[in-house]
Amino acid sequence: MAGSKAREIQEHAQRVETLLDAFRDADDREASDRAEELVRAVVALHTVGLRQLLTILDDVEPGGGHPDGEALVRRLAEDDVVANLLLLHDLHPDNTDTRIERALDRVRPYLGSHAGGIHYDGVTADQVAHLRLEGSCDGCPSSSLTVRSAVEQAVLEAAPEVVSIDVQGMVAEPPLLQIGPRPGADAASPSIDEHTLTLDGLAEGVLRQHDVDGSLLCVCIVGGTPYAYLDRCAGCGTALSTGSLSHGVVTCGRCRERYDLRAAGRALSNEDEHLTPVPLLPEGSGWKVLLQRGVPV
Repeated sequence: MAGSKAREIQEHAQRVETLLDAFRDADDREASDRAEELVRAVVALHTVGLRQLLTILDDVEPGGGHPDGEALVRRLAEDDVVANLLLLHDLHPDNTDTRIERALDRVRPYLGSHAGGIHYDGVTADQVAHLRLEGSCDGCPSSSLTVRSAVEQAVLEAAPEVVSIDVQGMVAEPPLLQIGPRPGADAASPSIDEHTLTLDGLAEGVLRQHDVDGSLLCVCIVGGTPYAYLDRCAGCGTALSTGSLSHGVVTCGRCRERYDLRAAGRALSNEDEHLTPVPLLPEGSGWKVLLQRGVPV
């Protein structure tokens, strides 16, 4: 529920930007200036109110000393809806670096072998976030979809002020990965669709097929961590969900090729063959699936 409300706030903010762009493109300069002044006034009003709210909660006045003030502010900032408002008004208690680091920490457990290979190198003055892929990520053909979707979403939600991501170590790496529907964004950037997936009743070590908007996924839980891949063997095309799973290795029911799910789906007998991972991220009581638009069914 909180995630949907947070996206609603982001959509409203994007709608405001779209309307302002329409005024700027119109011939009436005076109307455009008044529209921008109105938005600034409304934002300023909200900022004053929110800052006062944080001041009361944090009890920063001399002699206040409320022992739980900082904890209350932190609790507010951890709520997706409130955090988006604080970010919009530049009142969030954490700086950009801290928010991005925490966002990456949250998604690492759900990126399989990519987890240890994502390193954050900071944001430059032009609001470009720099990351590096190392270890099992480096040179993996399946890194592109996983990193483009999961990391892109995590950074955008944690730090909307960032306008692009520079990722070093990707296969066929483009110079910049544009994130979000921003003015001037690269039209060639991949479009990512979000879907909700329920894993209720899925037991450890069991393969299950899910149809997500026409894309068949093979989903399982290994060591308490859920994994999702496109449901097809890289060697023969047979559905992985018809195979068997043991200790994190899935065996195709037809060609008997084996794939390590915790190593980005690498084939054990042929390093050139890889399964196609699908980012599966926690969202409230469910899971969010990120699929690149046009991904094969």
